[in-house]
Amino acid sequence: MNPIDLMDKASKAAASARLLLDSGDADGACYRAYYAMFDAARAALIWSVAAVEPTVAKTHGGLIAAFSLHLVKTGRLPVELGKALNRAAEIRLVADYSGEEVTVEKAQWLIENSAVFIETVRQELGP
Repeated sequence: MNPIDLMDKASKAAASARLLLDSGDADGACYRAYYAMFDAARAALIWSVAAVEPTVAKTHGGLIAAFSLHLVKTGRLPVELGKALNRAAEIRLVADYSGEEVTVEKAQWLIENSAVFIETVRQELGP
């Protein structure tokens, strides 16, 4: 998938997250907001022309590590984006696997940060 398509997918996931939260589904909202960030991070790595094996960017841990190594630690993107991506992954794991419900406040934080993440990737690395 090319980076523009990934960014479109990320934007749609972010919009879906907002709708899910508005309908009272905080867990679902976290899932979609995280994947918005995941797809934007994949696009960022492609745009950066980082030497990343395609299979690395398909796993959650591999993508987060590659994003940090090639984009955050090099200063191409702000440290806050790397921290937000890591926190988003933690929240998604709680929402998907722990059996605990994520609070509306955490879901709102994740949705807001996914929007910032997408916009920053677009501005800093996009065509």
